[in-house]
Amino acid sequence: MSGDTSAHQAAPGRGELVIQRCTSCDWRNSLPEAACPRCGGALALEPVSGEGVVHTFTVVHRSFAPGYAGREPYVMAWVDLPEGARAFGHVVGCAPEEVRIGQPVRVTFVDGLPHWRPA
Repeated sequence: MSGDTSAHQAAPGRGELVIQRCTSCDWRNSLPEAACPRCGGALALEPVSGEGVVHTFTVVHRSFAPGYAGREPYVMAWVDLPEGARAFGHVVGCAPEEVRIGQPVRVTFVDGLPHWRPA
């Protein structure tokens, strides 16, 4: 990944969830890319609803990531957005054993990062 991602990274600080949409092939992605990986087209940022459904998740019981050790257990999930992208983040606001595939969630922002809570 190369290129300017500042607009993508600034959106959560404003309480906004955005995705990239290819202006040529309509591919959508939640993680910043310099160009469309499918066709090489230009990508435009679009705000999305912030609603989604848990696609898959894992409960982390032992973390080696700096800043996360001692916060276990926590849930990391891929969330399907109705706008056609898949977003990644923590599921918060419920116990890890309550998270389920297919569970409706809504974005919330913690420390300027998108997280997901039960809808």
